[in-house]
Amino acid sequence: MEKNPHYEAYLQILREELLPAMGCTEPIAIALCAAKARETLGFVPEMTELIVSGNIIKNVKSVIVPNTGGLKGLEAATAAGLVAGQADLLLEVVSKITEEQTREIGTYLKAHEITVTPAENGKVFYIKVLVSGGGHTAACEIVDAHTNITLLERDGEVLFRGGEHGGGDAETDRAVLSVQEIVDFADCADVEDLRPEITRQIAYNTAISREGLQGNWGAAVGQTLRNMHGEDDLPARAAAAAAAGSDARMSGCDKPVVIVSGSGNQGITASMPVVEYARALGRSEEETIRAVALADLITIHQKTPIGRLSAFCGAVSAGCGAAAGIAYLYGGKYDEIAHTIANTLAICSGMICDGAKPSCAAKIASAVEAGLMGYQMYLNGHHEFVGGEGIIKKGVENTISSVGRLAREGMRGTDSEILHIMVGK
Repeated sequence: MEKNPHYEAYLQILREELLPAMGCTEPIAIALCAAKARETLGFVPEMTELIVSGNIIKNVKSVIVPNTGGLKGLEAATAAGLVAGQADLLLEVVSKITEEQTREIGTYLKAHEITVTPAENGKVFYIKVLVSGGGHTAACEIVDAHTNITLLERDGEVLFRGGEHGGGDAETDRAVLSVQEIVDFADCADVEDLRPEITRQIAYNTAISREGLQGNWGAAVGQTLRNMHGEDDLPARAAAAAAAGSDARMSGCDKPVVIVSGSGNQGITASMPVVEYARALGRSEEETIRAVALADLITIHQKTPIGRLSAFCGAVSAGCGAAAGIAYLYGGKYDEIAHTIANTLAICSGMICDGAKPSCAAKIASAVEAGLMGYQMYLNGHHEFVGGEGIIKKGVENTISSVGRLAREGMRGTDSEILHIMVGK
């Protein structure tokens, strides 16, 4: 693989994707946009308008923003950025907020109206913050991805204009990804090339998973799974480890995570089941790093044709990635992993995304369990669901493509209707 021209691209994709973030990434992207708008204006504004696409509304409406004293929603995310956000920290923009600033955020919200306007430009991922005060105005715009700032403006003068792109927070072409090459990469990569990003992912996501299992967060899905199945049930422990991280994260825990495909929940889901199995099986650090890297890349590969945000629950892709990583820990190669992916997608590709919230943890658990079932089907000689049945196609790449088409094209109307239901329209 080292001589393969895609080797450096695979490493770069991991570097671009495995980013630290505190809090759910959509409200954090709003906080980043607001912080940058305030920075451009030069002071905390008197008036603010937030213009956002429907998918942003969907994923921010019910999530607690860290370090705000339990505040949730669009206005809270905006105020956190305006009052105390540090834009240079990107997706950790709210990580340095002090207790005094937390109180100031609440005071600001009571004294200043933040107007929320749905964007009407047809973009799936769109955030724009317009601020004014003292006779001056400023604006910041983020498009397509969480840190992709496309416009900075002050008093009508454009200070910065960047490009829009649909592929993610960076420009490396994800079309180079394939299941076969991902397996080859995991086998042959220099583990020192993988170590910085993967060990940080394991450390961060393990910490928030443990917090979810020990604390009182959200609907306590991770704890419920542990109580239902006990400590000796490894598949249940794997699902619980992922769900518990989401329990904490969706309810405002201030521990950072490492994201995948722009999502902390997906970063947790792709990694924690693999880590849980690696510990139980006594795998080495190197074997664990390779398996987590494989799980991440399988997740990214599936999400690429879907896009960052859609009506398709991203936990499905990540749960599938985790199962692939677990199969790899057991010595599985392309055949086992390809069948695991196809089986998993046949089982749970209908799961919808109705916004970020505590119930995401339960969807994560279901996706991990479906992934593990898909792998067990292969081990038991049942191989895979047959191509031509439903959306499953012959060949794993064709199946990934068909699921991407379903999520990107077929579920557009579903996405709109979900938002209408959520806002009572």
